[in-house]
Amino acid sequence: MHIFNTRSGILVRLENGDYLFSGAEWNEFINRDQLREQILDDVTQMKPITDADNRIKQGLLAPIGRQEVWAAGVTYFRSREARMEEAEAAGGGDFYDRVYYAQRPELFFKATPSRVAGPGTEVYIRHDSTWDVPEPELTLMISSSGKIVGYTIGNDMSSRSIEGENPLYLPQAKSYERCAGLGPCIYVPEQPLSRDTEVSIGILRQGKTVFSGDITLAQMKRTPEELAGWLFRECEFPDGCLLMTGTGIVPNTDFTLQVGDEVKITIGNIGTLVNIVGKKK
Repeated sequence: MHIFNTRSGILVRLENGDYLFSGAEWNEFINRDQLREQILDDVTQMKPITDADNRIKQGLLAPIGRQEVWAAGVTYFRSREARMEEAEAAGGGDFYDRVYYAQRPELFFKATPSRVAGPGTEVYIRHDSTWDVPEPELTLMISSSGKIVGYTIGNDMSSRSIEGENPLYLPQAKSYERCAGLGPCIYVPEQPLSRDTEVSIGILRQGKTVFSGDITLAQMKRTPEELAGWLFRECEFPDGCLLMTGTGIVPNTDFTLQVGDEVKITIGNIGTLVNIVGKKK
C-alpha cells in the first residue's frame, strides 16, 4: 500500500486499483495505529479512479502535514567514520565513536513542515557552507502513540563544513530552509521492512553521475523500533511524527554538492525521491 499526498486529495495505491480520498485531512488520515487495516476497510465502499498517475505527476506534495521531522545520527558504521573525520580538527571526533557504541542514540530535531521539500522540488545548501552532502535515509512514519505505521524516503541535507568546525554547530548544519526532502509517498506494508531492503543514491551533475552508492538496512546498528522508542520517551506528538533513521552512504571528503545537482534516492518497495539542489534566494 502506497499513500500519496496530492493537491486533489490523499491517493492510496493498492494492488487492485487506486483510490482517492478527496475530502480527507492528512493529519487525521495518517495518524492511525491500524492504518493499513482501516484503509482496506474504507476502500470496500469506494470505486477505483483511472487518472491516478496524472494526479501524482501534476500535484504531488511531500507526505507531511503538521508532523515534526526528527533524525537519528551515527546509526551506520560509515556515518560514524565520516563524522569522526569531519570533527577531528575540532577535537570532537571521539564523540561520534562514543555515541555509535552507546546505549542512547543520537536524536535531533530536523525540520518543521514548512522547511521540508517535496518530490521534484529544491533542497537547499547553505550560503555559508563549503562542504555539503545529501544523506539518504529510511524515514519512519510514527503515530501519536509511538507505533511505526509506515515508511518514506528522507534526504537529510547536511553541511559537513559547519558541523566539522564544532559538534555544537549541529543544529546549524542540519536545520535551515529546505533542509529535508521527503517522499514520494508513505509505504504501508503488511509486515515491517526487511533488513535486506536496499537504500541507494545517485547524484547527477549536468546529466552525468558524479556519485552513487548503496547499502542495506542490515547495516543499521539500531532498529527502527529502538529509535522510535527513544524519541517517544519524553516527547509527545499529537499528529504523529517522521523520524529519519540515519545514513550509511557518505561521499568522500573531496565531494560537495553544487547548485543544479539532481539527487535521486531509492529505497526498495517505497520508490524514488528526486530533488534538485538550490540555494535560498
